[in-house]
Amino acid sequence: MKIAILGTRGIPNNHGGFEQFAEHLSVYLVQHGHEVIVYNSHHHPYQKDTFNGVNLIHCYDPETSIGTVGQFFYDFNCILDLRKRHVDVILQLGYTSSSVWHWVLPKKPILITNMDGMEWKRSKYNPMVRRFLKFAEQLAVTSSDYLISDSVGIQDYIENTYNKTSTYIAYGALVFENPKQDVLSNYGVTAYNYGVIIARLEPENNIRTIVEGFHQSKAIYDLIVFGTLNAFGKKLQKKYAADERIRFVGANYNQEELNNIRYFSRYYFHGHSVGGTNPSLLEAMASSALIIAHKNRFNQSILNEDGFYFETSSDVEAILNSDILFENKQNFGVHNRSKIDTKYHWNSINQQYENFMLEKIGKN
Repeated sequence: MKIAILGTRGIPNNHGGFEQFAEHLSVYLVQHGHEVIVYNSHHHPYQKDTFNGVNLIHCYDPETSIGTVGQFFYDFNCILDLRKRHVDVILQLGYTSSSVWHWVLPKKPILITNMDGMEWKRSKYNPMVRRFLKFAEQLAVTSSDYLISDSVGIQDYIENTYNKTSTYIAYGALVFENPKQDVLSNYGVTAYNYGVIIARLEPENNIRTIVEGFHQSKAIYDLIVFGTLNAFGKKLQKKYAADERIRFVGANYNQEELNNIRYFSRYYFHGHSVGGTNPSLLEAMASSALIIAHKNRFNQSILNEDGFYFETSSDVEAILNSDILFENKQNFGVHNRSKIDTKYHWNSINQQYENFMLEKIGKN
């Protein structure tokens, strides 16, 4: 089977989310005898033509020079190159800037689209952009041969909104083993005496709600906020600059370090409210973090009773002031690691994708 993967900035993962997924899946498929192409941005730091047996095609990506609109040109360039290749399956990860070019895609391969989350609900976008994203979502649904949803919530949404069936395959993770405290000294904290947020600093991730609740609380330890300091992040950093407990430290893509930071945290705050099976939630579960998550269907369907939930900054404040939840860390950690091994392990997720693609090829 020959597979082309579209919709990421490339592998090896240097960003997160779909890039991490593309790395895990593509390497797995090659190890199982398939030929795989992954499209990479031309300015990806890894410039070789192969990665662990995966063929990499580097295409011109003007996003760094002209902004978000550059994604459309990058996707178009990837599709133009794909027209010269002979593949059995096109796996399209997301649809934000690629579905508008569906008419350019080669017709012979089957097109499978992972629908990601409901991008049009993200509050960072203005009304015009959100209308476009809703249109792009519709294009992806109608132009794809098959759809994959990485959460039951997204699966139900697609069926209810478009009357179209999608197959549920979750995101993946690996249980974190052999924690080490060394990295904590880089941030001036000690084990189990800090809170942490690891997320894109966007409104729909409830960063403001968590930080405000922490600011209002009587917590005597620090809150470390990981994420690229975009305009929204800088605004929050400035607003809470006087609170020395709250530290915005920028992005960190070193998974080993992040896993240790999750593992040794007192509370891990997960504010994501839009999307499907969020990778950072699974990674927190795999790292035995005690998770305080935003209360919504997506988070609850994964975490279930093995975590706690907030809706407002007052909820966060109350959790921190009472500070009685830490005793649950070990018990919840055991349950959540078990879920990773039985429901969300990368080997299982990759095998489900492989079987799905082989099955659909057999139908064509």
